[in-house]
Amino acid sequence: MADHLAIPGIQIGVAAAGIKVTDRKDMVVIELAQGGSCAAVFTRNAFCAAPVHVAKSHLRKRTPRYLLVNSGNANAGTGEQGMRDADATCRLLADAFGCDTDEVLPFSTGVIGVNLPVDRMQQAMPAALADLNEDGWEQAAEAIMTTDTRPKLVSRSFEVDGVTARVTGMAKGAGMIRPDMATMLAYIATDLSVDQGLLQSCLSAAVEPSFNSITIDGDTSTNDACVLLASGRSSHSPITDRASQAYEKFSAVVADVCMALAREIVRDGEGATKLVEVLVEQAVDVSEAREVAYTIAHSPLVKTALFASDPNWGRILAAVGRAGLQQLDIDGVEIWLDDVCIVRDGGRAEDYTEAAGQAVMDKTEFTIRVKLGRGKAETRVLTCDLSYDYVKINAEYRT
Repeated sequence: MADHLAIPGIQIGVAAAGIKVTDRKDMVVIELAQGGSCAAVFTRNAFCAAPVHVAKSHLRKRTPRYLLVNSGNANAGTGEQGMRDADATCRLLADAFGCDTDEVLPFSTGVIGVNLPVDRMQQAMPAALADLNEDGWEQAAEAIMTTDTRPKLVSRSFEVDGVTARVTGMAKGAGMIRPDMATMLAYIATDLSVDQGLLQSCLSAAVEPSFNSITIDGDTSTNDACVLLASGRSSHSPITDRASQAYEKFSAVVADVCMALAREIVRDGEGATKLVEVLVEQAVDVSEAREVAYTIAHSPLVKTALFASDPNWGRILAAVGRAGLQQLDIDGVEIWLDDVCIVRDGGRAEDYTEAAGQAVMDKTEFTIRVKLGRGKAETRVLTCDLSYDYVKINAEYRT
């Protein structure tokens, strides 16, 4: 894992609560400095988890001072008891710091339909609080993992008006990934001071081409959340103007961090061996482009061909054809594997060779590009292959 940059004004503590596995670090406390700001986006799954309901409610009332994250248990599909448990964990942390309960945002990831072991979290709380420090990102990135094979952590430093600023982010997710705002959680922080409204705009814009444009298996989780914190500890003056160069630079870096984390999530997809970008161009609008891209990215036949490194281009062609586009002129469609054209003029491209297609499919990272010949809109979606291990991991998830 790459070196990470501590963020002044952000402290992180980690502890082992034994929520699912004994002695595994699975609980994280994140402290935001007084005067900081916070933005967040959440899952749109109708069965969203209790901590999502509670976090959204608290965030509407005031700026949080603390985030409480656990892995091993999603506290989703747990009804009123789940809501009580999420509230109880917030009270535990609030009582420890003498703050109001709604200054704590709860987040959970793990098995759905199992009650949260609040008593174990209570027992582990003192250890997490004693561990609070600005250099806790790496341990936290490991503690929030479920089926991930490695932690996901990204840092950037950049100059704003002569002042060096920092952005560091961590994420977890390897399955049940098709974000709709990814089981995905992401936490990003900066030492800059940023107006809350601008911070929310920045995050909402950053997640669209990144976390909202990835899919591993087409399943949107009940618990997905992405949080952006600004501690305000930088010597740079507060960013309050959307048209300022400072906001433009900051937004670009946050977008870059989100994209880097999103790529790591797909690259670490459950059982994945390939990272594939699906690029759809010349669509009537972005909605149409996304429909085609996701039809390809979600096709089990395409995904298994990717796993086999099989240039079975007919599967891609068929996916484009069933994406539901009205009055699609197939003679105007082109499909490419990197720089190899596989479909043109309604069928196999005359200059295509199996050897050329095989050379691309043998790569671990490449692009499927579709030109629809209908307009100027385009979109990109990141996906991966579907392997034997994906089935095994998810068949054995609760055992």
